[in-house]
Parts: sequence; structure tokens; C-alpha cells
Amino acid sequence: QLVESGGGLVQAGGSLRLSCAASGRTFTSTAMGWFRQAPGKEREFVAAIRWRDGSPIYAGSVKGRFTISRDNAKNTLYLQMNSLKPEDTAVYYCAASRFYYTIRPGQYDYWGQGTQVTVSS
Repeated sequence: QLVESGGGLVQAGGSLRLSCAASGRTFTSTAMGWFRQAPGKEREFVAAIRWRDGSPIYAGSVKGRFTISRDNAKNTLYLQMNSLKPEDTAVYYCAASRFYYTIRPGQYDYWGQGTQVTVSS
């Protein structure tokens, strides 16, 4: 089970930190990631992290502004979002992949319910 928190409304240029608490079998996943979906758009990759060593991957649109991290002891995934832009507005989902370290949503096995992030201009 994956449970996201930390979404909300923020002005452009502001910051938010999303959290994703993992329980059950998901803590043995190879990687975890963040995806987002804006109204009328497809779900897109934001960032992923290899659970074993913390190696990150970022989408070009967020690189340098967002930081993905994890706390192994707490089985918790984080996404620190800085310099937020209105185009970052979306529902953000965390996901876990049992076998892959990947940007492809189809290779993630478990998904959270999502948390809304709204950035006002």
C-alpha cells in the first residue's frame, strides 16, 4: 500500500514536499517513482529512485528543481519540489516497481491514490 501526502496550493516560485509511505510488500521494490497527471493529459514521469542505492532519474522538465529521496528505515519516498511553476499543477502519484528501475509507468506494480498539487500564477 502506498499513501501520498503533502500536496496543496502554492504560489509560483514556492515549494512543496510530497511524501509517500509504503507498507506491506512494496518496501522490497527495486525502484519507486513519482508521476503526475494534469487534466486532459496523460500520466507522465516525474522522477524515480533505485531503492538499493538511491540513484535518481528525473524528467527534463523538473531536473534542477525537484529532488527525489527515500528513507529506507521509514519505507518512505519523498519529492521535494522547488521553484514551482503553474505547469507543475497536477495530481501526483507515487508508484513502486518490483523489478525495474524505469521511467515507464507500465512497469510499476503498485500505485498510490494521488495528491493534488496546484500552483497559482
